[in-house]
This record gives sequence, structure tokens and C-alpha cells, in this order.
Amino acid sequence: MLNPEAKLNPKIFSSGGSASGGDVERAPIRNGYGEGLVVAGEYDSNVVVLSADLTESTRAESFAKKFPKRFIEVGVAEQNLATLAAGLALAGKVPFISSYATFSPGRNWEQIRTTIAYNDANVKIAGAHAGISVGPDGATHQAVEDIATMRVMANMRVFVPGDVHEARKATIAAAKLWGPTYLRFAREKTPVITTRETPFMPGKALVLWQPSSRKKPECLMVGAGPLLYQALVAARDLEKENIYTVVLDSHTVKPLDEAAILLWAKKCGAVVSVEEHQVIGGLGGAIAELLAKKAPTPMEFIGLQDTFGESGKPEELLEKYGMGVKDIKAAVK
Repeated sequence: MLNPEAKLNPKIFSSGGSASGGDVERAPIRNGYGEGLVVAGEYDSNVVVLSADLTESTRAESFAKKFPKRFIEVGVAEQNLATLAAGLALAGKVPFISSYATFSPGRNWEQIRTTIAYNDANVKIAGAHAGISVGPDGATHQAVEDIATMRVMANMRVFVPGDVHEARKATIAAAKLWGPTYLRFAREKTPVITTRETPFMPGKALVLWQPSSRKKPECLMVGAGPLLYQALVAARDLEKENIYTVVLDSHTVKPLDEAAILLWAKKCGAVVSVEEHQVIGGLGGAIAELLAKKAPTPMEFIGLQDTFGESGKPEELLEKYGMGVKDIKAAVK
């Protein structure tokens, strides 16, 4: 059953809750970033936003319209985007830099490392259009390595929100927290699984699904990003087969909520990670590192299996590359 304490969207499974999302309420996760920027800008006059010629696509346009004097259009120059932001941060501002994830942090990784992370500069990096669900744009625009490259960076915090509401909360939280932060957003409209009332605390995972009876859970699913919806559908379907699971929303990939993951891994005895990213080095890798040190546990990994994506419809790509509901259920079994 859906965890009542999580205050989730009661319409998650409307029209049966199909693997593709069906008639479930949907919205682009990046919309939450745009909304969060405006809230953060109203709260703190030091918040500034920089864009690399993708103001509309990344939803930074909402901030640009509301606070034009605090918005900087850098143009197609992602390296400059990062270094300008680092300078602004060291001068006391709270800069957010917005681009596609393949370009930032993809193209400007070294500048982020040297000018932002190394100096512990208070810059927030928003990477939009992440994952293969970008769809027709194809492999060149599908960031599937970014969680790995950012979480390995010292001083860097990593947020991977699961829907539009979580993205808004993560953006507002990032503005208030000190230090370099990476926020990762998908492009397409995805199921809205949380609400404005759903708790969000950086570094604290949230239980989305738990057994509807006193049955002992047999597997823990830990996810981040839009695939949390597929994990919930899988959990519901598995319960009909008397296979009981827990679904944990690990929206903060770094730092991980180690206590929650260890608690449920020990209770369940098996773990499946679910993410729209390479299985190497992402959320699943972070969980495996933790379990290897503190609680060795059988584990399966849902994600891109050491390959690139291709052009296609988002839902078809997820199925082709083994990230659909049927694949999650098979991993649990």
C-alpha cells in the first residue's frame, strides 16, 4: 500500500495505473525547477540565475521574467557558465546555472570541479533533459553518466527529484543549503506521485510503499527520479502475487540516507536499485558501496546496462533498455 505518512498523490493508480503512466496526472519535472527558482529568489535577494542559451527549455525563464536584473544569459558557453557562477558565489551570491545535463555538467565538468567544487563555491548546477526518456533527441542529448560524474566530486551534493513537486522542493532546499549542489531533471511529462504536502528533507529518504498487511517485505526497491512511478506499479503488481516489497525514494543520492537504506535492506534481505542512468556509478553503485561495507545484501540493478540510448519514444526506450515495470518485477523476483 502507499505509505499514508508520505501524503502521496491519491490518483497515482488512476485508470489502473499502467506501466506507461496511462491517465495519471503528469507534468515535466523541470517545471518544478522553474517554480522553485522564483520562490528561492523571493526568499533571498542573493539568488541569481545563469543560463547557457536554454532559458525556456530549462524553465529558468520564470526567474528571468520575475527578476530580470538577477538573470544572466551566458550563451552557448558552458565553461564560462560554470566559472562565472563560481566567481559570483565567492562574492556572496547564490548562483544557479541551467543547461542540458549533457552540456552542464557534461561539457564543463572540469570547470565545475576546479572552480566550483574545489573552492567549495556555493553554486547550484541544474542539469535538465537527463536520462534516455529525452527520447527523439537521441544518445548525444541523453545524459546517463551525470550522477556518477557528479557524486564522485568532493564537496558536491546530488539531488534527483522524482516529480514536479519534489523538484520544486529540492530547488528551494538547494538555495538554502550551503555548498555545490547538482539537481537532475527529466524532460518529458512524468507521473506526479507526490503532493505539495509530501515531506521533503535533504538527505532523508522517504518510504513510498510498504506491505498492506503484517506480511514481511522480501525486497527493498530504492529509486530516484521519474522511474519511481514504475517501481510503485511494480510493487502493487507484485503484492497481488504475494510478493511484498518496500519502495524507498532516495531523492538525495549524495549524501545517501545510509540509516534508512541499511534498516530496510536488513529487514528485507534483498535490494533492487531503480534509476534512469547507467547502472555503473549511479544510485545503485552508491547503494552497493554502502552495503558492501556495512551490510552485504543480494542486489539487482535497474538502469542502462553499459550502453548508449537511441532516438525513440520515451516509453519505448525505457522498455527496450530494461527499465520498465516488467523488468523491475523480474529483478525483484
